[in-house]
Amino acid sequence: MSRTIIDKLWDAHVVLTREDGVSLLWIDRHLLHEGSFHAFDQVERRGAAVARPELTFAIADHYVPTRGRAGRPDNPEIARMVDQLAANAARHHVRLIGLHDPRQGIVHVAIPEQGLTLPGLTVVCGDSHTSTHGALGAYAFGIGASEVAHVLMTQTLWQKKPRRMRIAVDGPLAPGVGAKDVALTIIARIGADGAQGCAIEYAGSAVRALSMEGRMTLCNLSIEAGGRLGLVAPDETTFVWLRGRPFAPQGAAFDAAVEDWRGLASDADAAFDREVTLAGADIAPTVTWGVSPEHAAPIDGVVPDPARIADESRAQGVRDALAYMDLKPGAPLSSIRIDRAFIGSCTNGRIEDLRAAAAVLAGRKAVVPGLVSPGSSAVKRQAEEEGLDRIFRDAGLEWADSGCSMCVGMNGDVVPPGERCASTTNRNFKGRQGPGSRTHLMSPAMVAAAAVAGRLADARDLLAGRTVPQEGRP
Repeated sequence: MSRTIIDKLWDAHVVLTREDGVSLLWIDRHLLHEGSFHAFDQVERRGAAVARPELTFAIADHYVPTRGRAGRPDNPEIARMVDQLAANAARHHVRLIGLHDPRQGIVHVAIPEQGLTLPGLTVVCGDSHTSTHGALGAYAFGIGASEVAHVLMTQTLWQKKPRRMRIAVDGPLAPGVGAKDVALTIIARIGADGAQGCAIEYAGSAVRALSMEGRMTLCNLSIEAGGRLGLVAPDETTFVWLRGRPFAPQGAAFDAAVEDWRGLASDADAAFDREVTLAGADIAPTVTWGVSPEHAAPIDGVVPDPARIADESRAQGVRDALAYMDLKPGAPLSSIRIDRAFIGSCTNGRIEDLRAAAAVLAGRKAVVPGLVSPGSSAVKRQAEEEGLDRIFRDAGLEWADSGCSMCVGMNGDVVPPGERCASTTNRNFKGRQGPGSRTHLMSPAMVAAAAVAGRLADARDLLAGRTVPQEGRP
């Protein structure tokens, strides 16, 4: 029978299937961060051990500070969590990428950089945005604390096979339009629960034309569409990006692996449970106006009017969002003032993202405060070698260390109550970046444009005549 890439990856990892249809999956990579201490506590209470420590990798990212990292974190609770992660890793012989390791970074940025995420693997982590790793053709998804403990003790996980969904974006994207715009447009089109219960394969010529960084951004936001995971079938772009990375196969072994990886692509006549198609030409630079990623529209659009929405429950949701965001129906999105800017996160903290923002900011000044937090220490070093840090500093933005930073607001990087932030992150829920904060999601170039304009603005106007450098990689 013809199979999708989702079927192929699933079938390759099923250990057994119960009568109720739930299967036990083998897990190839288990990723941990400092919030995983609850799972280690469960292991200890059972008197158990980590089943396959060589397949388990721990990294400090969510709670760690992005400033003043020379010693232990000043916050005693965060310091305890970082120390606890190191102690648990040592006790169970798990490889640790600690706070001061040169490979440190956000798990969904730093782990792929090391070549630990490979096509065909199952990857899990106690974080919903593990779907990011699907950009490399991996079956990657987030799990809860009890599931983390189960994987630690068995290297397996009980799962129900998701429905298969393909989202194709065909035709070239216009200049100044990128993966974040594609993702927000998809979510606005299908809704925040439009992919509920589905594993998504992203396909089409526009997706194939994306860089690996762009594909990671796209897969990262699968969760915001309600998907269980998102992935892209591996191709030459994938293979070139992976070659030579520390944990990837080397030499002839890599070439042999590539031949296997080519076979992961969905068969030409494979059937999906749901298909959605978008035209690349219809996608514009996109921003969010409300409190869900589905509250998104092109920058030349306006704030929606709930009075024009026939569905009363949806209209009430829009009214609630506008009240929280303090916006008026019909206002041009480009008229919305911002108070600060943030560039970073597992969605848009890679070297390509920083280059795109720097292309807008070079020679210009931000009129609002802003923070730039690279997705990993390797990205930070690469950006500094290219002089991007000087562009950000000269523009008036703060250049910080790597970590989840202002995305989650649990590490000292927060948006003050009532302030409005142009952000490259993945969630704009109420209070996501701090109590009372208001978040507008957009691409790195669009955040840079907003920082310069002091309001939501079209980055294409500021990119005219400029090019975004592409050379080099972290």
